[in-house]
Amino acid sequence: MRYLVDHDYHIHSELSLCSNDPEETPAHILEIAKEKGIKKLCLTDHYWDENVPGASDFYKKQDYAHIAAALPLPQDPEVEFHFGCETDLDKHMTLGITKPLMDKMEFIIIPTTHLHMKDFTIRRDATLEERAAAWVSRFRGVLDMDLPFHKIGIAHLACSLIAPNGEYYKVLEMLKDEELSELFEKSAERGVGIELNSDDFYFGNKPEETKEATFRVFRAAKKAGCLFYIGSDAHHPAAFKNCYHRLQEVADQLGLTEDDKFRPFG
Repeated sequence: MRYLVDHDYHIHSELSLCSNDPEETPAHILEIAKEKGIKKLCLTDHYWDENVPGASDFYKKQDYAHIAAALPLPQDPEVEFHFGCETDLDKHMTLGITKPLMDKMEFIIIPTTHLHMKDFTIRRDATLEERAAAWVSRFRGVLDMDLPFHKIGIAHLACSLIAPNGEYYKVLEMLKDEELSELFEKSAERGVGIELNSDDFYFGNKPEETKEATFRVFRAAKKAGCLFYIGSDAHHPAAFKNCYHRLQEVADQLGLTEDDKFRPFG
């Protein structure tokens, strides 16, 4: 059966500092989901555990007390609404969440590609070659951790945050076929979720090479037998407008079926 875009497991509320949008409330998110026919949601605000040293200035303000202000989440008979987070990984491969908080969260997103955070996730003047090496090493490092992979998602593997000035596609092109095979085969073994992120597939006026470089990554994931979930990565209500239609087209182009769906909530 065709893969159905009926869920969204990467959503930010107004509590994420990069949103800070008073319209992006859990209640409004739930309302939009019902309008769009989405059946399962997960709120994943940015988070760094206060018990993990090394938080950046951005993350210091986004501890558990901060994101838990969204609780209790509004509920509806038509839509499941779950509570998770998007944590991060610094340049020393320190993960910003402790085991007790992992146990508490229903779903945890780990973004290995937040390479725009200069001197926090990568050296400030890192070259494209260094960024390609980081893409591989950070992804591999997460897969080698002792994590509850049944509720872990790897976010936006082909996002523009990988490199400045729109050159992220060049980094993706540098990834070797054997590296992609290794990483995605291990992902399939671990049972981790691979995110289809709306922004990754918005090509607009980007160089035409960007689309091929992006689809190459996810074709490799599909070939390796990975499981996929949908992430609008919405920070504002306007982000929901076309994202699910776009991602349904992506799922169809990749030839995904319901057997390829990541199901952290059953």
